[in-house]
Order: sequence, then structure tokens, then C-alpha cells
Amino acid sequence: MRKTILFDMDGTVLDTLDDLTDAVNYALSKNGLPVRSREEVRSFLGNGERILILRAVPDETPEEVSKTVQTAFHVYYEANSSRKTRAYPGIPEALRKLRRAGCSLGVISNKTDEAVRDLCFRYFPGLFDVSIGDNEALRRKKPFPDGVFDAMRFLGSAPEDCLFVGDSDVDLNTARNAGLPFIGCAWGFRGRAFLEASGAEAIADEPEDLPDRILRFE
Repeated sequence: MRKTILFDMDGTVLDTLDDLTDAVNYALSKNGLPVRSREEVRSFLGNGERILILRAVPDETPEEVSKTVQTAFHVYYEANSSRKTRAYPGIPEALRKLRRAGCSLGVISNKTDEAVRDLCFRYFPGLFDVSIGDNEALRRKKPFPDGVFDAMRFLGSAPEDCLFVGDSDVDLNTARNAGLPFIGCAWGFRGRAFLEASGAEAIADEPEDLPDRILRFE
């Protein structure tokens, strides 16, 4: 049984899509650029704030404009990250079940470290032992394994004790780069078909499925 379970945040434990879409479109509109649909923003997510904005702005947007858009996004999202965000139904109960089974839990996200800490405190108080977001000390974001290794060191866990749970190809590649097994979340931003096409060997269809899938994992 794997006793250290590391989770992605957006699309895995939290449905953040509407708040992220609002923040992207606020920043685009503020700078006179066309807004994006919810599904477009969904497809842009996974690689952090900078890449999100570069995907959202029109092609050939000057770098100084994209940086201004990113600043507007960052300020708006930091102040409005919890207006529409919610935990996926069944996730808090799944996390509590894993903790009762003796698991250590962590979150590894490409969101800013401040946003990750705030959202964990707001939606999952006392459930995660460690949370790591993009920060100055972190050398490289997912899919590089740096954040995963930092969490493992903090928790005193070896790779053979760990498992990574996420909803995207970025998460799958993070797990592979860290040498960890991976369970995909079909309810997330990419869906089951995408995870299967990306090579995910294990997929949970509902949050309620997660604890048993994790606790039975050899």
C-alpha cells in the first residue's frame, strides 16, 4: 500500500475553471483583447500562469502586452480565486478516508504558492500535510518533478511509498518524471478519453472511487 499520496489541485481536487475563466477574461478585456470561452480556457490550463496567458492572448501579441495581461490576471485572481471555485463532490470525504487509513497527503500545483496555500486552507483545512505551488525556491514547475521531490523530502517518504493523482498529461508526465505510479481523474479538465490517449494506466471515474483505488494499489 502506498502511504504518501500527492495530488494536483486544479481539475483534481478543486473545480477552479469558472474563476480562472473570469480572471483571464478580466485581464484580456482590461487590455482591449478579445475574451476566451470557458472551454478554450480549460484547454489552456496545466502549465502555470505564464503559459496560460500566452495561450489566451492572440497570436503575435507583443511580449510587453502579454506581461501586462499576466499582471492583471494575477492581481484579479489572487483577490477572486474563491468566488465560484468548489471542491469536487466526494473529494473531502475521499481525503478524510485516506487520512483515516494512515496516508500522508500533499498538493503539488503550478498555481502560485500563495494561491495554493489559501485554497487548501479554505477548502481542505487540516487535510493536507504539505502544499507546494510555484515559488522562488522551486526550480522548475510540473511536469518537472522538483515539487514532488520537495514534498517527499518534507514528508520523509521514499518513491516506493508514493503515488501521484491528477487530471492531465502534465500530471501524468510529472509522475513519470518522478518515477511514481499515476492515477488519472476522469472528472477533471481533460476527461477519461484524453487520459487514456495520453497513456494513463489507471483512471478513477468518480471521487468516491479514489480511496479504494489508492488503498489497493500495490
